[in-house]
Amino acid sequence: MTAINASISFDRKMWRQDIRGSLAHAAMLKHVGILTAEEEAAIRDGLAAIATEIEGGTFTFSEALEDIHMNVEARLTDRIGDAGKRLHTGRSRNDQVALDVRLWVRDAIDGLDGQIADCMTALVERAGEHAGSVMPGFTHLQPAQPTTLGHHLLAYVEMLGRDRGRLADCRARMNESPLGAAALCGTGFPIDTHMTAAVLGFDGPMRNSLDAVASRDYAIEFLAACAICATHLSRFAEEIVLWTNPYFGFIKLSDSFSTGSSIMPQKRNPDAAELVRAKTGRITGAVVGLLMVMKGLPLTYGKDMQEDKEGLFDAAESLTLGLAATAGMVRDLKPDVARLRDAARAGFSTATDLADWLVRELHLPFRDAHHVTGRLVKEAETRGIDLPDLPLEAMQAVHPGITDAVYSVLTVEASVASRTSHGGTAPENVRRMAAAWRERLA
Repeated sequence: MTAINASISFDRKMWRQDIRGSLAHAAMLKHVGILTAEEEAAIRDGLAAIATEIEGGTFTFSEALEDIHMNVEARLTDRIGDAGKRLHTGRSRNDQVALDVRLWVRDAIDGLDGQIADCMTALVERAGEHAGSVMPGFTHLQPAQPTTLGHHLLAYVEMLGRDRGRLADCRARMNESPLGAAALCGTGFPIDTHMTAAVLGFDGPMRNSLDAVASRDYAIEFLAACAICATHLSRFAEEIVLWTNPYFGFIKLSDSFSTGSSIMPQKRNPDAAELVRAKTGRITGAVVGLLMVMKGLPLTYGKDMQEDKEGLFDAAESLTLGLAATAGMVRDLKPDVARLRDAARAGFSTATDLADWLVRELHLPFRDAHHVTGRLVKEAETRGIDLPDLPLEAMQAVHPGITDAVYSVLTVEASVASRTSHGGTAPENVRRMAAAWRERLA
């Protein structure tokens, strides 16, 4: 029973939030006349001393006291006597833990927001450097059209920007204080929940005491936002794994973000990227785990809800590591610009540009232009050459209206430069967007 019931082994992570909530509660109890000024001062000093003990590693956590709340309260009573016992007036462990978890999630969001912004900044800086560095764009992981490395990196900036927005939305929605709900029905003591909410930086107290102690949807929403962000990091990590493979050879990572082999001295493994990719599973698992914990619980509190914390803590820590590793890899990676350009030429990547030229210059319907281009690709493939190397007479044999002006659109540089539509891959677009993001992030 002790082993399954105790949570101190993991909920001790919330000690800062627990002490912060108790300080606010004590100040309110003094304000409404339940505590004397002397008792509140003793509680304040006692909690400060306990914080020092925990930070210094001298605090003794007891499994017999089950959780961080009882551990702190028992130590406070040891230090200051009966005043420590009065702290819990008008409060239950149910609203106390609900408060602590909300505070912890809110703090985690604030930390992750800064990390995501840093990762975006790293991507924006590299995108600006490589706005004109041509690389292959893929669909189905097959060569599709030329793009630029800068444009590719800015795609992840957009994704991470939405991740910041999701976390900000989650923070705004959860920023209500459950303190004052007590066990489930509120309390008969003349507490001031608006005061504690204001002291703790909440927009106000929750409007329903049952909801206050029973709900963890904010934690599920937080985990879902983390999982989406981790998925974005995982997609980029997968590309790093591919790009560092010698068969791609698009980028290199230094020894700072890769490892060797215990038996093969030539190896340089992208372990940081692989672990970012793998940790996404843990984060996604945490969302599903908490959903399963909550799905069958009648109102209000059940001890099942103790299982909200380990996955929550682990997911936030895993995303923290993933963001740090990703920002580091972005700043560390060295693109092989020549290799990227050569790869962009493969797979007849300017075929769409040829079709567009036929529409624009010869006024062919697009479907006819698509058919003509397909025949020209087949001819080039048969000859073992690329479209820009196909002789004019071979092109005119397929369609007599083609002139040598067609070659001006068949280079990869001309292809990317032509994509000037809003959000397109043209280097000038990329430079403008990188500058705009740089300003927003600053």
